[in-house]
Amino acid sequence: MSTAWWMWLLVLFAGLVGLLALAPINMWVGAAVGAVVAGGTAVALIASNTGIVITGESLQVGRARIERRFVGEAEAFRGSAVQRVRGPELDARAYMNFRVSVGPVVRIQITDPVDPTPYWLTSTRHPERIVEVLSAG
Repeated sequence: MSTAWWMWLLVLFAGLVGLLALAPINMWVGAAVGAVVAGGTAVALIASNTGIVITGESLQVGRARIERRFVGEAEAFRGSAVQRVRGPELDARAYMNFRVSVGPVVRIQITDPVDPTPYWLTSTRHPERIVEVLSAG
């Protein structure tokens, strides 16, 4: 999952804050701190990206991985339905993978009898495509 374009504005803002905080004391130190803060924020943003990988044998969402034989029905949610499934209908035992920059979610039922996790709920820009791929096989 790629980062939304507007999240990069936060990287720029963090760097500017570092620069402006120390520029009155020393412009070179302010520039160096601004660059380090922006670089650190960019690295954190890139490192926090999670992907959804579906193969014939497994499903992987972020660091979580499960065999496809234990993957049940998948449902896509957009708009106000997202608030419902992330709020009042949310099961505390579910595996959750949300991104602030991605609104739609997909709920994937887990059918493993020894796994207490009832479903995975993850953000994705293309929830219908995830449902289609999981339903196909």
